[in-house]
Parts: sequence; C-alpha cells; structure tokens
Amino acid sequence: MKIKSLKTYFFSELQTIQEATEIESFFFILTEYIHNLKRIDISLNPDFEVSETDLEKWNTIISELKTEKPIQYITGEAWFYGYRFEVNENTLIPRPETEELVAWIIESQKSKTENLTIQQSNHLSILDIGTGSGCIPISLKKEIPNARVSAIDVSEKALETASKNAVANEVEVHFILQNILEIDDLKQFSTPFDIIVSNPPYVRNLEKQEIKKNVLDYEPHLALFVEDTDALLFYRKIAQLALTSLAPNGKLFFEINQYLGQETLQLLENLGFSNIELRKDFVGNDRMICCQI
Repeated sequence: MKIKSLKTYFFSELQTIQEATEIESFFFILTEYIHNLKRIDISLNPDFEVSETDLEKWNTIISELKTEKPIQYITGEAWFYGYRFEVNENTLIPRPETEELVAWIIESQKSKTENLTIQQSNHLSILDIGTGSGCIPISLKKEIPNARVSAIDVSEKALETASKNAVANEVEVHFILQNILEIDDLKQFSTPFDIIVSNPPYVRNLEKQEIKKNVLDYEPHLALFVEDTDALLFYRKIAQLALTSLAPNGKLFFEINQYLGQETLQLLENLGFSNIELRKDFVGNDRMICCQI
C-alpha cells in the first residue's frame, strides 16, 4: 500500500471517533514513529510503499486508537517545553497548561536574577512535588542550568520514568520517593527552597463526567483525582510545608483546578501568604497561582 492510500484508509477508520484535524495530527506522528518520515517527506514522496509488516503495525495502532487510547501512550513519548519525555500508564501526559506554569517560573526567575552574578545564581534551589514524568523539574533544569533541582513523587514507577527522562535530557535532578501527605517538614531535603512548584491531583470525583475517555480510562487516577469533600487537601499540605521551607523571597507555584481558583487563593491568604497572583491559562480558565511568604 502506498502512503497516500494509507492516509485515506487511516482517516476512514477513525473519522467517527476523532476530529479530522486530530486524525491528521495522529497520522503524521505515526509516519515519523513507524517510518521516520516527516510531513515534508510524505509530500515529496506520496508513492512511498508501506510494507506488509509496517501495515500490520498501523492496523494494531488503529485498533488502539479506536479504544481512545492516547497516542502518547502508544508511541511512548510526549513533547513538553520543546523536550522529549517518555510517558506510560504510570505518568500523566504533560499538558500545554503546565508548560505555561513552567514558563511563568522561568520568567519570574530570569527577572529576579538579571543582576545576579553566576556564583549567586548557582544557589537557586527548586523542588517539584508530584513530579510524574519529571517534565516540570527537567524542563526547569534545562532552562535554568545553574539551579539545584529536586522532585518528589509517591509512585516508584513514575520516578523510574522520570529518572530515565532526566538521563535522556542530560540533566541532573534529585528524585525522592515520598508521600507528601506523610511528611512533617521538608528539612530532610536540603531546604530552604527558592521555588516550590506542584501540579498535584486536583480533579474532584464530581467532575469525572467532564473527563474524556482517553484520560479517564488510561491516565493514572492517583495523579488526577481527589475526594469531593477535601479537594484542596494537597494544596493545604504543600502550602503548610512551604511556610517553613521557602527561602526569604522564595515563591510557591501551583497548577490548580479551574473551578477552585478563588478557594485556592483564599486558602493561601488564610495561611499567611502574600503577593498572591492567580493566572488564567491559554483558554481563559483559572489555572495557576503564585505566592510568597
């Protein structure tokens, strides 16, 4: 089968499940994944012949896509902030909203360190809580190479993946296996920190009906959901730990539930934080918050 015929077949198989733009995106992701062909290569060579062996791979993947399995779990990779990350059923798939959070941290740090010497900026210390694939701390380390970066997660398998991603992206991050809810303080982790960041579980069970099948059926619930009765559990715990773990003028950053922006802001105010800023994401939802002691 020629690649141009395969594209027609691919669209016909998935058109009742996905939007055309998404099917096209999947097609070009897979041509690179299976054949190492970029979009331009296919345009220049529409008669490229797909072998029977490779056609079997396509049919297997089409069957998986029909179950709405995320394509990132099929290929085993996702891109975040311009860097490649291995992902699997033990890690969330990195999202554009989280890229915005990382960009905010980098922006705040660059403005803060403009007048610092290299020696002074070497002392910057960052902690990511609930790291998953490691996309946040690894991206921060790539963009702020002088920083000392640590990351915590409760899942040993997630940390195995994050460690592989650090090696693949050629950065050093100190990974820690720990349940943040069971920690009394962060002093064992070389405090104080200039930046503490977290994208903790924040989706309430009552919101499950809004969650797409590709997320609900495949991504780790441990990293997604909290009980309706205490939706800010992780935010309260992490903020309490930050009170005694942030350096002077240090900052706490959160990705948040879009429906609980004001509640999260009020929680931080009640705990005594100042300079609290709530920001919206690229689609206009309350999505991230920053504060200081």
